[in-house]
Amino acid sequence: MPSRRRPWLKLHYLLLAVNLTVLWLPLLGLEALRLYDSALVRQTESELIAQAAFVAASYRAALARLAPHALADPRYGIPLAAPWREPHGRQTRWRPRAATLDLAEDTIRPPPPETVTPADPPDSPAQAVGEELQTLLVDAQIITLAGIAVTDARGTVVATTGPSLRRSLLAFEEVRRALTGEPVSLLRQRIPDAPPPAIDSISRGTLLRVFVAAPILQDQRVVAVALLWRTPAALSQVLHGKRYHLLLAMALLLVTVILMSVFTSLTVVRPLQALVRQTQRAIAGEQGAVTPLARPVTREVADLSRAVAAMVRHLEQRADYIRTFAAHVSHEFKTPLAAIRGAVELLHDHCDTMTVAQRERFLGNLDQDAARLERLVRRLLELARADVMQASTTNRTSLATAIERLATRYQATGLPVTVIEPLPPAVVAMAEEVLDSILSNLFDNARQHGGDRVTVSVSCPMPEAGTDPFALIEVSDNGPGMSAANAARVFEPFFTTARSQGGTGLGLAVVKSLLAAHQGDIQLADAPAGTRFQIRLPLAVTAE
Repeated sequence: MPSRRRPWLKLHYLLLAVNLTVLWLPLLGLEALRLYDSALVRQTESELIAQAAFVAASYRAALARLAPHALADPRYGIPLAAPWREPHGRQTRWRPRAATLDLAEDTIRPPPPETVTPADPPDSPAQAVGEELQTLLVDAQIITLAGIAVTDARGTVVATTGPSLRRSLLAFEEVRRALTGEPVSLLRQRIPDAPPPAIDSISRGTLLRVFVAAPILQDQRVVAVALLWRTPAALSQVLHGKRYHLLLAMALLLVTVILMSVFTSLTVVRPLQALVRQTQRAIAGEQGAVTPLARPVTREVADLSRAVAAMVRHLEQRADYIRTFAAHVSHEFKTPLAAIRGAVELLHDHCDTMTVAQRERFLGNLDQDAARLERLVRRLLELARADVMQASTTNRTSLATAIERLATRYQATGLPVTVIEPLPPAVVAMAEEVLDSILSNLFDNARQHGGDRVTVSVSCPMPEAGTDPFALIEVSDNGPGMSAANAARVFEPFFTTARSQGGTGLGLAVVKSLLAAHQGDIQLADAPAGTRFQIRLPLAVTAE
């Protein structure tokens, strides 16, 4: 059989890998969900919304000062579309506009379309306001780096930081929607016209732009639109700006992971290694090498240590039992086999010179020894079956019926069996033939040791708190009893005081094994005369 290769992965390394994975999972999640990129986009959107509010306020102030007649004309501008009349018409001082863009949900539109020549020139009030705002917008761009354009109510640019002055922006979706009164924020692709900027440059290399369009309102009418756009900061640029803080945080996290791995190794790996060393000593043949760990640290390792110690103790007891059992079997078989061999040799050498009486005596001895071997084999088979028996939870036996039937059978063979009435209606989870085998062994044991009368009683004592109900069966006889020394060994295999009467010393061992397989027990109880056994059997659980 080919030898198995020893696994190369150690638990220390596995714990370190798990901790490192847990450390990187949040960062990987941020990258997968683009949460931080979305935060940068919303930050840019918030900045543009704030700038648009100032542009709108400046436009209304300049329009009121330069063209008051336009404000007085109810036909000036475009009436608000139906969905936006109620939100803009609320009598409240506050109308905040929250940033809502999200890379995970919002569609990134194509780059902005080309501007076109308008069909009509801008109206004179808007043109006058635009000329006043032009310098203001250019100066603001130096600080904010945002592109700004202001259009009249027809979508024609009257002031801008770019080359689109006197051009129409009606091809822009955000401008068309803003002319209805809707505040609009969009993401558009950005096609760079220069190589990527340096990581510490004020230029931004992100491949998208944020566009914010704000309607400029006057008395429920759209008189102009402010359009602003800006490239959000790249994640790499933000991380570069915080690189020293991030490096320090990563170092602290790495040190924490290493310390946690070492701590986990000390609390898990070291106790396991101690347990492995104990089991290796047990494999080498050392008795009592495996004991519960003195410092298991964790409950699970403590449970594992106790379970392994109990298993090894059970195996050692089983090995001792097998050794003792083998020695007893050898001894029990050796005596009749030696007698048989001696008788056969004598008959072989002196058969012709023996008298008929001598031959009959030797043949009788052979028959007795063969019968003893047969009884030993039969009892050994019964003990083997009892040792490996698996109790079935479906078997049910009425104690009263089984005991009365067995008593009738033994009374027919000449052994009076007295049953103390009344018998309780107790039912045990045991096949009737198993219960018959247990009681038959006890009855035969009483007869073999000089008893000529057996008494059986059954009771169901009140169980202690936390224990299952049980039946108590007492089997007593009127035999000579047994000494204290013999009583201590009565359940040992092959121990018997009736070897001359054909006893094998296995009957009570079979009884004890059968009861153990059904969670029962048997004890030798004190009796004023004769022998008394007490059998304890759990009652069957009945479905209600």
